[in-house]
Amino acid sequence: MADTGAPLARTSLLLLLLLFTAGSHAQVEPKLGNTRVVFQTTYGDIEFGFYPDVAPKTVAHIMKLVRLGAYNTNHFFRVDKGFVAQVADVIGGREAPMNAEQRQEGKKTIPGEFSQVKHVRGILSMGRYSDPDSAGSSFSMLLGNAPHLDGQYAIFGKVTKGDEVLAKLEELPTRREGIFVMPLQRITILSTYYYEIESCEDRVYSLKKRLMEANAVTLPVQQECSCLLGSGDRSLLFLFMSMCAFVGCSYCIFQRKKNSRERNIFPE
Repeated sequence: MADTGAPLARTSLLLLLLLFTAGSHAQVEPKLGNTRVVFQTTYGDIEFGFYPDVAPKTVAHIMKLVRLGAYNTNHFFRVDKGFVAQVADVIGGREAPMNAEQRQEGKKTIPGEFSQVKHVRGILSMGRYSDPDSAGSSFSMLLGNAPHLDGQYAIFGKVTKGDEVLAKLEELPTRREGIFVMPLQRITILSTYYYEIESCEDRVYSLKKRLMEANAVTLPVQQECSCLLGSGDRSLLFLFMSMCAFVGCSYCIFQRKKNSRERNIFPE
């Protein structure tokens, strides 16, 4: 009988190597901060979070504008299906008049914070003129992949809820005006607000504290904090463990067959 144990083990090891080679080239998603901003529009709510480690100055600027209420009564002036839904600059984009503090922050420009993060659906990317340091308060929510923008425009966050609202915006009637595809009717940002989510570490700490107060001895093995491992990380870990088990089983089968042959060698 042909010995298939060794080739099987070698094949398993090769597959394992290919798995980690592919994983090393995959983009690691930046960590989202704990702040969430909600734009309440005429078509529903859009929530997004920030990448403070990727574009700290941009995040601080946009967040200050949100805290000041500068995006209230502003609008999406551009909706290009499969490409971008772009929020207008707060200077000139709002229906309500601006106070002095809003106007002062709205006039600021931010140095370009370009990164290796890719422009894919849901990403938030700053608008700008030809000057790479001319980003103000206008930004786009990506409606599809746009690799030609990578490294050219500052990415600072992503949509966390409300993709179905973006899908609604994509279906609205539009007109082309120069390079822009614009909605026929105004898409108003009626109001905005923000809140902080509890981090995974905070939730673990709270759980420990509650258990200690209840005289608990041990923590549950399974915790509710899914952010300890992202969904991609969990899938990769599961696949790695499965491959290890497969390699181990293959080696055991090979050894058993080898030992069996050594015990059953008889003269003809």
